[in-house]
Amino acid sequence: MIPAIDFGGTGPHLWFLHANGIPPGCYRALMTHLASRYHVVASVQRPLWEGSDPRSINDWTPLSSDLLQFLEEKHAAPALVVGHSLGAIVTLRAALRHPDRFAAIVLIDPVLFPPRRILQWNLIRLTGRVNRHALIVAAQNRRQSFDDLDRLFSAYRQRAYFRYMDDDSLWDYIGSIACPAEAGKYRLCYSVAWETRIYATGIGPDFDLWRGLPKLSLPALILRGAETDTFWEDTARRVQRANPAIQVKTIDRATHLVPLERPDETADLIHEFLLSSATASTPPGSSFQPLLSNSQAPRPRLP
Repeated sequence: MIPAIDFGGTGPHLWFLHANGIPPGCYRALMTHLASRYHVVASVQRPLWEGSDPRSINDWTPLSSDLLQFLEEKHAAPALVVGHSLGAIVTLRAALRHPDRFAAIVLIDPVLFPPRRILQWNLIRLTGRVNRHALIVAAQNRRQSFDDLDRLFSAYRQRAYFRYMDDDSLWDYIGSIACPAEAGKYRLCYSVAWETRIYATGIGPDFDLWRGLPKLSLPALILRGAETDTFWEDTARRVQRANPAIQVKTIDRATHLVPLERPDETADLIHEFLLSSATASTPPGSSFQPLLSNSQAPRPRLP
């Protein structure tokens, strides 16, 4: 069974996939808002499985197979699925392979680059220079053990990378990336070996996504941060030219970390989209009640 974290909540199930290097607990604020309307369950992806080997993947395709297996194990079909970054691409590829398994998808700042960038990345891989990529170098140089989470918070609070995250979200982030280790210390929960393997094996096969986008017929929303360095504005325009039915919305004062920086707005946009998608799929005059409701249920206490 693929592991998962159940964030509780009332209403229809909503399945969530996290980003590379960002465990599910980092999204606690977003999960809190979503759990007021949905029963939110986050799939734990392969890099966080105990004993998993980074060499088990050569691209991200197996992670989409993991998602399809996860949904089958949960008897979730058709499913409402939200993915961030890596999780968004995993979701998109799975939906293109088996659209019947999905009711709607939300892709938050997906790692989707235009074809020219994919070609450039494949050339970099062919020349053996992948490990020089800035993200891989940064991950390899990242400190992997910590003595004091308060000091870690103070250090991260000063970094521009986290400028739009409030203190509560930053603490959720720190508390989820740092796992207890021996002698009262902490270590990174998400191993550097897996994080760099994800960076090194991504993007290359993504021509298949561009070929598949025009055929995607299920409801789809893409959310992006206005200041993202990942899902560019010209990529958004290219997506909408490929498939005008795909909605794209931009959240101001947000980066690639938009679900951690703007959890309220992100959750509201997800709900508005899913509500409108459910309403649109209900035939006029039908007695069928949409699965989604606009009512506000009490927010549960999360684990």
